[in-house]
Amino acid sequence: MAEGTVTRDMSTDTTQSAADSIARGLASYVRAVHEPTLLSRLRREGWKTFVETPMPTRKSEEWRYTDLSNFDPESFSPVTCEGERVKSISDLPAPVRAALASDRERAGVLARHNGCVEHLRLDETLQAKGVIYAPLLEAAEEHPEILEKYLFQSDVAPMEQKLWGLHAAVLSGGYLLYVPAGVQVERPIHTFRYLDEEGGVLSTHSLIIAEAGSSVTCIDEYVSPDLEQEALSLNGVEIFGAEGATVSYLALQQYGRGVQHFSMQHSNTGRDSTLNGFNVTLGADLARADVTSHLEGEGARSEMLALWFGDRDQHFDHHTLQHHEAPSAHSDLLYKGALTANSNSVFRGLIKVAEGAQLTDAYQTNRNLLLSPDASAVALPNLEIGADDVRCSHGATVGQVDDSMLFYLMSRGLDREQAERLLVFGFFDEVLGRVPGEGVRSRIRGSIEAKIQGR
Repeated sequence: MAEGTVTRDMSTDTTQSAADSIARGLASYVRAVHEPTLLSRLRREGWKTFVETPMPTRKSEEWRYTDLSNFDPESFSPVTCEGERVKSISDLPAPVRAALASDRERAGVLARHNGCVEHLRLDETLQAKGVIYAPLLEAAEEHPEILEKYLFQSDVAPMEQKLWGLHAAVLSGGYLLYVPAGVQVERPIHTFRYLDEEGGVLSTHSLIIAEAGSSVTCIDEYVSPDLEQEALSLNGVEIFGAEGATVSYLALQQYGRGVQHFSMQHSNTGRDSTLNGFNVTLGADLARADVTSHLEGEGARSEMLALWFGDRDQHFDHHTLQHHEAPSAHSDLLYKGALTANSNSVFRGLIKVAEGAQLTDAYQTNRNLLLSPDASAVALPNLEIGADDVRCSHGATVGQVDDSMLFYLMSRGLDREQAERLLVFGFFDEVLGRVPGEGVRSRIRGSIEAKIQGR
């Protein structure tokens, strides 16, 4: 597809009546959207699930520490797109341009501004090898057999059903990334979502399929300015790795004030495949990530890494599941969070080993660093073992910054901010050092430094 070609993603292919119906509620919007049959069916099934499923409450153990009693999804309007795809990177929002300039080593780039796909590029050499990188609407028209097999096919836990259904019902778009067997994508595929429509709900989906023996690195980045009126971001991720495939996936969330972000991520790893997952959470007022690794094939491997830094009154909730469904699989989770001001975080993780999943090797570690007496963190690691020949362990810590370390560093001539900076980056280093892309790592470091300086 040539640069500058005018296309519309899922939210853009609506009739005028669909646009008019937004003000009359989400149900009218769902009924009015016109798109390929598969997407239309999934949208309506999602709405049915949303309507029939109760909103999670704090009576549920999985939502005990995140209060949704004042959360009203139907107060938001789905974002739409009325413009054409921009022809030049110079026309993209400034934060997206800055990110693109920080690291040019990308095999493909997709930039979405609210409901619009404004920029799309994929290296011609990869296109010639059969790699597909396309908005979901185009994929539904040109590759329906792929979407029929994979889209919204992950096993979703009951605690996710309500928001997963809403995500499908108000889908604003997303992308399909398909890598054929044996193809090695050497440089990252980078997708940007920029949200600045106040009162809007942006719902996007990442469908990543790596066939046998292939490899790819994907980066999803979420950016917004500070918003006066609340906006809602819903994100679904489905990753399918066939035998011997390797997928590295990074979600970098840097929304501004006024955004609530819910992300539901599912990786499905086949025999001898590898999934390296990274989550970096720095923005939004409320951010919840449900991250599940389904180890479905014998010898599958999953590495789950995350870091977050909360300030002001941010609330971050991470819920993880390492689901070992096959023997001789390995998973390793390391989640680290630092908190200052009145921010707080929740980590709830579960290693679940099915009957027959012998020789499972699974680890889970959560570390929390408190930089303020008013910050708080909850850590709840869990094991559920159904096999008898396994090696599983978990651990979690929550602690204030070590005053003796601060005193030592300050006695060497550093002020308190500089000393805290060294401690924070030392704390994050074993996760941050494994984030793909030097430009991305540099921008993460810059964002964390800004939070430290803003205390």
